[in-house]
Amino acid sequence: MENGDIPENANEHCPGPQSESAGKSDACEGCPNQQICATAPKGPDPDLVPIAERMATVKHKILVLSGKGGVGKSTFSAQLAFALAARDFQVGLLDVDICGPSIPKMLGLEGQEIHQSNLGWSPVYVESNLGVMSIGFMLPNPDEAVIWRGPRKNGLIKQFLKDVYWGELDFLIVDAPPGTSDEHISIVQCLDPTGVDGAIIVTTPQQVSLIDVRKEVNFCKKVGVKVLGVVENMSSLCQPITDFKFLRMSDNGEQKDVTQWVWEYMKEKAPEMLNLIACTEVFDSRGGGAVKMCNEMGVPFLGKVPLDPQLCKVAEEGTSCFTNKDCVVSAPALKKIIEELIENNGWSLLLSNGA
Repeated sequence: MENGDIPENANEHCPGPQSESAGKSDACEGCPNQQICATAPKGPDPDLVPIAERMATVKHKILVLSGKGGVGKSTFSAQLAFALAARDFQVGLLDVDICGPSIPKMLGLEGQEIHQSNLGWSPVYVESNLGVMSIGFMLPNPDEAVIWRGPRKNGLIKQFLKDVYWGELDFLIVDAPPGTSDEHISIVQCLDPTGVDGAIIVTTPQQVSLIDVRKEVNFCKKVGVKVLGVVENMSSLCQPITDFKFLRMSDNGEQKDVTQWVWEYMKEKAPEMLNLIACTEVFDSRGGGAVKMCNEMGVPFLGKVPLDPQLCKVAEEGTSCFTNKDCVVSAPALKKIIEELIENNGWSLLLSNGA
C-alpha cells in the first residue's frame, strides 16, 4: 500500500488506507489488510520531513526480519554489521526490537549509555565505523521490562530515526522484532519515502518457522519492500568432531562420559577422523526448508548457516565470528552469504568508487 492506493486484495467497498475509517468500517470486516489499515497513521505525518533529512546521509537501508522469534535474526544482524564494518564500510545498526533488545549484548555494548550533543543522540560505537542504537541503552537495568502499547513503540522508533545523528553511513541495518506488527509498519512507513534497499528474512528449516516466514514475505510484498533474500539459519548442527562429548548409555539410562576413550581410540586407529566436521539435522526439513519456500514464493535464497556452538559463544561475548578461529563452520557460511549480497546489489562499488 503506497500513497493511499487501495490494495488489489481489498474488499469491494474499501474506504482507502488513509481514511479515518480505514480498518474500522463494516466494509473492512474480513479484509486481509484490516489490521494494517487500522493501526496505520492517517494523513501526512509531520515526522517524515525530519526523518528524511536524517536519512539523507545514509546510502543504503537494510531491514532484517523474521516471521518467527528465536531463529537467529539478531545474531545475523550483528554479524552482518561486523562483516560490513570489517570491509571499511561506515555502518549503523538500529535495534527496533523494543521489548526484546538483544543487539547491545551481541555487539559487546552492555552497560553503555546514549549521549546527546547539539547534533542529536549519538550512537554507541563498537569501532569508529560501526555505531549502534537500541532501547537497551536507555533501560535503568537490563532486567527492566518494556510494557508499551503500539503508539509508544512507534513514537520511539520515530525518535530513533529523526534524532540519532549517524553522520555519513554506507549502510543502516535495522534489526526488527519477529512478526508483522506495529514496529514493522512504522519503520516501513517512515523509511519508505527515503528509499529502502530491501529486507533480509531469516528463518529456520522447519515448517513451524516457515509458516510465519511466508507471512513476512507477503508483508514485504504488500508494503512494497524488496526481499533481498532469505537465510536459512540453524540448517544443521555442525562442529569439529573433537568438540563433541561422547557418552555411553546404560540399560537403566545412566550416562557415562567416554570422550577421552573415543579421542584416544581415534588417535590410534583413525587419526584422519580428528579433522572431520560432524553434522546432523536438528529441525525437521522434510518439507523442503527455505529453498522450497523461496522457489514457491519467487524470492531469492541466500544460503544456509549451520547451528554452530562457536557462533553462539561469540554472540554471547559480543564479538565477530570472522575474527574467531574457532568459528570454522559458521563464519565461512556467513561470509559467502554476505559476499553474495554485496556483489548482487552492487554495494562493492561503494568502496571502489571511494563513496
